[in-house]
Amino acid sequence: MTIGTPEPEPIGTPEPEPIGTPEPEPIGTPPLPPISLPEPAPTPTPPPSAPAAEPKPTRRIADPARERRVDLPEPAPIDRHGPARVIALCNQKGGVGKTTTTINLGAGLALFGRRVLLVDFDPQGALSVGLAVPAHELERTIYNLLMERGAETRDLIHRTSVPGLDLLPSNIDLSAAEVQLVGEVAREQALARVLRGVVADYDYVLIDCQPSLGLLTVNALTAAQGVIIPLECEFFSLRGVALLRDTIEKVRDRLNPDLEIQGILATMYDPRTVHNREVFARVVEAFDDVVFQTVIARTVRFPETTVVGEPILTWAPGSPGAVAYRDLAKELLARDAARG
Repeated sequence: MTIGTPEPEPIGTPEPEPIGTPEPEPIGTPPLPPISLPEPAPTPTPPPSAPAAEPKPTRRIADPARERRVDLPEPAPIDRHGPARVIALCNQKGGVGKTTTTINLGAGLALFGRRVLLVDFDPQGALSVGLAVPAHELERTIYNLLMERGAETRDLIHRTSVPGLDLLPSNIDLSAAEVQLVGEVAREQALARVLRGVVADYDYVLIDCQPSLGLLTVNALTAAQGVIIPLECEFFSLRGVALLRDTIEKVRDRLNPDLEIQGILATMYDPRTVHNREVFARVVEAFDDVVFQTVIARTVRFPETTVVGEPILTWAPGSPGAVAYRDLAKELLARDAARG
């Protein structure tokens, strides 16, 4: 170990601190701290979609009228006439084509060589107007035959534009007969008495009934052997047919044992609608062969024939309506021939 004076520390001016303006801090918005964004949530996997429901099948109902259609034979000519088969065209529901059917069925039968008398038994007189007879101007109509003793039926018969087709006209006066007949003896047989003297002159007598089941309609059913029921292909019409059938059965039991339903005729038929086809199928199911295979389709021609006062068979003989009523006349004649 060295003994002596310790080595002195170096003496001198200490190193000066740097002199000057200190480095300024940056001026402005301090930098934002980094933002940590959360990890995006995983997209949920959608549940497996249920299989799409199969569309409901459209109801397809075949046209039952077309399925029942068969060719009809041409009616055989006849060499003698009478006595007439009396047929009432009846339905208590209005607007079903009753008067149109009476006119055109009668014209069809006449064109096949039958002598036909049309009886307007509706106070509205639509049958008379439809054959160009100004019923409202007539002083004597079927009302006078019902209410006056000694009135001659032949004197009140009018010829029409169709050879072999005659008319016994009516007007609003007939509405009084329903009240006045109430007090008469055998009041239900008044029309039968009126027709008794002329049935030998004709092959058919067609009675156009009013749309009700009152005393006038009962008179028509008492005078007739057959009933044709024009039926619009609507569900509400089915109930009406049931009520009418009850009335027919009561008349047959109490007044006219020869009365029968000659046929049910579908009118205003539109095969394009499921509703019409369903109703027609139900009518056929309920009444079977009583339903005519001929159906009368909707057409604008029928209202036009009322204006000209002529059956559609002579005014527009090539129209579908004329063809249909010609077929109906054939079918009626074929049924009566089969009946013998």
